[in-house]
Amino acid sequence: MKYSKKERQKLLKQTIEDNPFVTDDQLASKFNVSVQTIRLDRMELSIPELRERIKDVAAHNFENEVKTLPIDEVIGEIIDIDLDDRAISIFDVKEEHVFQRNGIARGHHLFAQANSLAVAVIDDDLALTVKSDLTYTKPVHAGNRVVAKAVVTKQDADTNRTYVTVTSTVEGKTVFIGNFEMFRTKGKGGNE
Repeated sequence: MKYSKKERQKLLKQTIEDNPFVTDDQLASKFNVSVQTIRLDRMELSIPELRERIKDVAAHNFENEVKTLPIDEVIGEIIDIDLDDRAISIFDVKEEHVFQRNGIARGHHLFAQANSLAVAVIDDDLALTVKSDLTYTKPVHAGNRVVAKAVVTKQDADTNRTYVTVTSTVEGKTVFIGNFEMFRTKGKGGNE
């Protein structure tokens, strides 16, 4: 579909507000224009490039929020977190993360992103993975951006267990689901 410049810029702005992690390439494809046109539109609308948008979204100091591990040990970049509730991270798959023969990401990278996010979302000084149930639903390739969303589904203060589901997507399509049973040193609400 062909849009006028005014219509395209209005839709572009809305699309980026809805998904600040959308790339210029994805936007160019969506609006059937060149990447350069998208860049010019962003400049006219004073919308920063993707890297800056990610930094803006991550402007919170997550280093002070994440208690279970140092922020630099989280695989991927945390862009949102609400302890004991939910968290989101992004991971850009590069050539060093894929098998050379087929360009498909090695599964342990997707697991590491999901597992470290499941640990990070817990509001405690210590959280350990007791067990996990993993499903890989679609191959991931070099150049893909994996968005992992962790949701705390249950907390059991009697056993000091927290259950976290992490769903990872690429361009809105699910590529990985992990259900994690986590041990924590304190039950919900800080009860020891």
